[in-house]
Amino acid sequence: MTFEIMTLFPDLVRTVLDTSIIGRAQKAGYIDINTYQIRDFSTDKHHNTDDTPYGGGFGLLMTCQPIFDCYAAIREKIPENDRTRVIYLSPKGRLFTHEVAKELAAFDHLVLLCGHYEGVDQRVIDGIVDEEISIGDFVLTGGEIPACIVVDGVARLLDGVLAAPECYEEESVASGLLEYPQYTKPAVFRGMEVPEVLRSGDHGKIARWRLEQSVAVTRE
Repeated sequence: MTFEIMTLFPDLVRTVLDTSIIGRAQKAGYIDINTYQIRDFSTDKHHNTDDTPYGGGFGLLMTCQPIFDCYAAIREKIPENDRTRVIYLSPKGRLFTHEVAKELAAFDHLVLLCGHYEGVDQRVIDGIVDEEISIGDFVLTGGEIPACIVVDGVARLLDGVLAAPECYEEESVASGLLEYPQYTKPAVFRGMEVPEVLRSGDHGKIARWRLEQSVAVTRE
């Protein structure tokens, strides 16, 4: 899969996504992440990408022209038959969940538009965006962090990105239950002990204990 990210702050996006598991997945060729500086596509002599909103109001809106031209440049690179989804990161959008991530993992290209200031001209949303996605009921200064979250959540579901499908198929949320408590060495730390069942070597008992704990945590 290829992620195409339109942003005013490509360095911010690359700092997050070029590290750890997602960074290694890029180097191994399992995914591609391309960033596009929207300002580079502005025909304004000062490379402005924003202006005051019609009707008045506080703040600035990102203008149509640089975004439309940036998107056109991306579309030229995408094969005609590839499945592509264009997403605008917005608090007005559909809530990003594990199920949404699974839906998006079926596409060949995800084009992510990061807004800034007071958002983007509505004609951008009407003209090129397939859907708006939100990471929660709050407002951030820009769409870059939400875009990184979407990329991370989708990419880890793709073949090769994680060590094995079990890494995401049996984990919290994906299974429908929240995760049970987990422990590692030492067995006793500052008087706090790892539950005896986890040290018993009885895999049947361990599986039952974990399920009971997951149900209890989820119920709570």
